[in-house]
Order: sequence, then C-alpha cells, then structure tokens
Amino acid sequence: MAADFCPEVLINPTKEAEANRTGIVYVIRRMNWYWNLSGLLLKENTVDGGSSAGLRYELEKRIVDLYKALLSYQMKSVCSYYRHRGLGFVRDIFKLDDWDGNLKSVQDAENTVLQDSEIYNTQKLISHHEQNTKLFQDIHRSLQDQTSMQMDKEDKQCLQDLRLTDPSADMRRIEESKGGLLKDSYVWILNHQDFIDWRDGDETRLLWIQGDPGKGKTMLLIGVIKELGRHLESSRDSGMSYFFCQATDSTLNSATAVLRGLIYQLLVQQPSLISHVREDYDKAGQQLFKDAKAFFALSKILTNMLHDRSLAKVYLIVDALDECESGLVQFLDLIVPNASVPSSPVKWLVSSRHRVDIEERLRPEGGRMKLSLEINAHHHISNAVNAYIDHKVSDLVRLKQYDNKLQAQVNEQLRHKANGTFLWVALVCKELREVESWHALEVLSEMPSDLGQLYSRMMSQIRQLKRTDPESCRLILSTATLAYRPLHLLELASLAGLPEEFSLKPGLMTKLVGLCGSFLTIREGIVYFVHQSAKDYLITDAELEILPHGRAEGHGAIVSRSLQGMSNTLKRDIYQLQNPGISIEQVESVDVDPDLLAPVRYACVYWIDHLCEIGKSLHDQVGLCDNGTIDLFLKKHFLHWLEALSLMRSISSGVVMVKKLENLLTVR
Repeated sequence: MAADFCPEVLINPTKEAEANRTGIVYVIRRMNWYWNLSGLLLKENTVDGGSSAGLRYELEKRIVDLYKALLSYQMKSVCSYYRHRGLGFVRDIFKLDDWDGNLKSVQDAENTVLQDSEIYNTQKLISHHEQNTKLFQDIHRSLQDQTSMQMDKEDKQCLQDLRLTDPSADMRRIEESKGGLLKDSYVWILNHQDFIDWRDGDETRLLWIQGDPGKGKTMLLIGVIKELGRHLESSRDSGMSYFFCQATDSTLNSATAVLRGLIYQLLVQQPSLISHVREDYDKAGQQLFKDAKAFFALSKILTNMLHDRSLAKVYLIVDALDECESGLVQFLDLIVPNASVPSSPVKWLVSSRHRVDIEERLRPEGGRMKLSLEINAHHHISNAVNAYIDHKVSDLVRLKQYDNKLQAQVNEQLRHKANGTFLWVALVCKELREVESWHALEVLSEMPSDLGQLYSRMMSQIRQLKRTDPESCRLILSTATLAYRPLHLLELASLAGLPEEFSLKPGLMTKLVGLCGSFLTIREGIVYFVHQSAKDYLITDAELEILPHGRAEGHGAIVSRSLQGMSNTLKRDIYQLQNPGISIEQVESVDVDPDLLAPVRYACVYWIDHLCEIGKSLHDQVGLCDNGTIDLFLKKHFLHWLEALSLMRSISSGVVMVKKLENLLTVR
C-alpha cells in the first residue's frame, strides 16, 4: 500500500473543496431555474386531460427525482461543512465524498427532466394538485435554508471585508444633499436614441456622457439608475451595479474603490457570484482588497464575475471618472477591452468632464459612443434647466411670497443667465432665499453668469464679513480643502483650530459654516463641498487666499492640531469597557453621550498622512525630532491611540500609518 501511495493525492483536499464550492454554486443556480420551470409546467389547468395527464405524471416524477438529487447534494455539503476538519481532510484525500460524481448525478437528473419536458410541452398543460405544489415549495424552502447554513458565515465575512462603501447609500446622500431628484431634469435621456441603443441594442456597449461642471451629470445618472432599476425588476438574469467617484473623499476617489463598490453591489444582488471572490479571498483574507496589488486582483475577480453564465446582461454605471484620482488610466484600460467584445453581455455607462486622457481612451469607436451634453443634448439640457428653474422659483414663491409679476421676472432672469448650468441655478436660488423679495431683482442683476465668477463673488462676500469671521471662514475652507474625506462639524472645529466654544456647541459651528458662501453644505452633521468645482476653485483660483503660506504649511497646521486634540482626548480605556483583553468583535456598539472620540476620529486615522505632505524644512516645526511633539505623543499615547483605532475598527489603518511614519523617519 505504501508503494502505491502517490504524493499527488495530497492536493486532493484542495481539488475536492473547489469541486464542492463549484457544485454548490451550480446547484443553487439551477435550483431556482427549475423551481420556476416546475411552476409553469405543472400549473393547475382543469381543461386538459387524456394522454397528456400520463406525460404530466411522468414529468412530475422526473422533477421530484431532480429535487431529490439537489437535496441530496445539499445535505451532503452541510454534513461536510460541520464534519471534524481532520476527518474531512482524510475523506477529501481519498475523494470519499466524490463531489464530481454527485454533481454528475444532479446533471443526469437535470437532462432527464429537460428531455421529458420537451415531449410534454407538445401537449396541453393540465391541472396539478395543490398538495404537489406545496411539496415543491417545501423542497425549495428546505434547499434555500440549507444553502444559507452552508454559505452564510464565511461569505458574509468576505462581503464585510470587501465593503468599503455602500454605493446605494452614497446615491441617497447625494440626492438628498441636492434637494431631491426632479424627474423633468433627467427624463429626456430615456427617450434619447443614443441611450436607447445603449440600453437595448447590441452594438453600443459603452456610453460616455460628457459635460462641463454643474451640467447635472450626477443627477442625470441617478435618474437613469432608478429608471433602469425599475426596468430590471422582473429580470432575474440581469444585474446592475454603480459607483459615484468623489475627489473630496479618499474612500471614493480611486480605481480600487470603484472596483470594490461595483463588485459589492453585484454580490448583494447575485450572492452565488461570491465564489469568484472566495477563490482568492480564502488565501489572502481582507488584504486581497487593500494591498498594493488589490486593483489587479479585483480586476480579475470582476472580469470572471461578468463572464459568469448566470448573468445574461450586466449594466455597470460609474459617475465622475475625472474625480478618480488614483488608477484612472488602469481602470479605463479595463473598461475599453471589455466594451470592445461584440458578444459581451456587459454594458458600461460612464460620465466625466472633458479631459484629454479620458478622451483618448473612450473616443467613439468599436461599440463606444459619446453623448456630449453641450453638443448632442444642448436643447434637452436647456429644457431640463428651465424645468429646474420653475421648481426652484416655486419654492421661492412659497417662502418669500413673490407675487405673479415678480415670479415671472425672477424666472426670466434665471433662464437668461443660467447658461444651461444646474449648479449655477442652485447657488443663486440659495442666495435669493436669504434676501427679502424686494431685493430679489437687484441681487439677480449682480449675479455673474459664469460659475467661476460666481465663486469669486462668494469669496468677496466672505472678505466683507465682520470682526474675526473672515479668518474663521478661511480656516474652515482651508481645512476642508486639505482633508482626505468630508469632516464632521466637531472634527472640523478641532482641526481648524477654532475656539473651544465651537467644539462644544455644534449649532454655532453650523452657523459659521453657513458664512462660508455656498462652498460648503451640511448633511447629518457632515460638511461636504457643494460641488467638486467649488473645491477646484479654492485650490486653484483662491489658494493664496485660503492658504497664504502654502499647502505644506496648511498640512503642518493640521498635524499640530491633530496631535493637540488627540493628546487632550485619548486615555486608557476611554469608554470604560473595563475588559481590555477581549477581541474588538466582542465589543458591543459603544453608546456614550457625548462621543468622546468624535472630535478626533479624523485625526486618529489621517494625521500621519498629513505629516507626509510637508517638506523636511517643516519637520522640526511640527515636532518630528527627538523629544519633539510627535516623539512625546508616541511615548505617552501610543497605546491609547491604538485603542482608539481599534474602537473605530481602523486598526489596519494604524498599521499602514506606522509603516509610513517608519519610512518617513528612515528617509529623514
């Protein structure tokens, strides 16, 4: 026996595990299909009888045999899942479970059903007893229950590690922050021939919507996503996934983040596709989604998912490609070949401003089409903006009691100056809400029609504020501009170095943010830029005004304030859990009022990133030296900092930051 033993059998456990996972995915997919088929074939029909009744009886037996095979496979899989691992390893070495053979039994039963159903379909459908229908329902329910037992635990952990953001939640936030979705602002595209060809045709596999800032691209795509979602509700073999890039948020501005969002949504809709992720995830764990090679690993996973035969058609939608600040070229190089395959079931819809690097790769050819909002859809955009103006003026009429004459005059002036830009209308109407009705026309006459000039006017108004308010607004705008993600009001107050009263009273902070022109908006306590173009203006045209000593000095100020805030806040067992040895997974959600970590959450995660942005000449100034501020902070609060990161579920970020700091010190 020893002489007959071959080392190759040692790889059998891996092969058997993969065969079992493949079989589970296959069985789940076919189970749903045959459940729907049996519902049609055996639907009650009291009109028929005769010879077809015999055929129906035989077909019923074949379907029951098939479900027995499906059920048997699932039961064996569940038993294998709960079996002692050592015993399971031995059984897999000698292939005692024979997963390939079991799957072949299912496929043989499947072929028999297909052959008999083809014969049966030549006859009339006849009635079927409800007790048999209930039998199939019970079998189906049992299979589904066993499937969830088999797949829930490890798959949910995989999905949790993959999730960086929930694109559907991002979409709701964007929609609500812009005052809701107006159907008249996007409905035109549903009847545009380019869109129809992309959605329903076989020739156009990529539609690129190009437009200037403020032309409503994001809200247009939100409208498309909602309409397409309704269109696909009855389709079980079609999927849709989307992502909204945002340059102002480091979790939403990279190609890797886009892939994680697209894959996450596809898995939520089609859980069986998770087998394509698990193949690599089981080897690498959550680092699969985070390390330097994450983009390439995720590219392969997404490609395999899109070629899964369970998906007849997939719609992938990505907004604001120009705001993807890391890996954009790699992402475009992934899209273009995929959109050039004539038989591909994948449909891409993307939007961006005009940029040469995007134009070079997405120019119309080979299944790709460009829809320019300024050229191909100018008339539609103009009508959509007019509808948006009517909507905003109606709000002003209710709020400010405009009479009919004033309403008509305001409407006319807005249409004359809007230049087809939704954002311009939104900003101007926001200012009109702050003035009395008898000043409305005067304010409108002062408004420049160019978006950049409108931002300049807002900066001029900030300079004219009284006492210390202009300086406070400058600190807020510079801090928001340099931050890697949108900041909570409490975080912003701390990082901007504002007086303590603003940290203690969020209401005061809300008023101060409101003085910053219309550059910023607040949603659920989080401060966002009203639009990417607002941040672009501040970092280019107004950089010397908000950062008079340069960006490096600005980053250095954030480092110093972060260290000060953390030093004043962090301490041992900050939430008094009194059980320091337990895993973070055992810690229930912390309910503390006030949340002691709220003002320093951003500082804890990003202070070293800001440190890396400053030059060597400023290292001593921020305390990057022996017995300096940073040295003293780490000596006193290093463990407190790690505890805070753990409580925020960001300990992996801490590992990365320590490595960055180590590299920085090595270079120094």
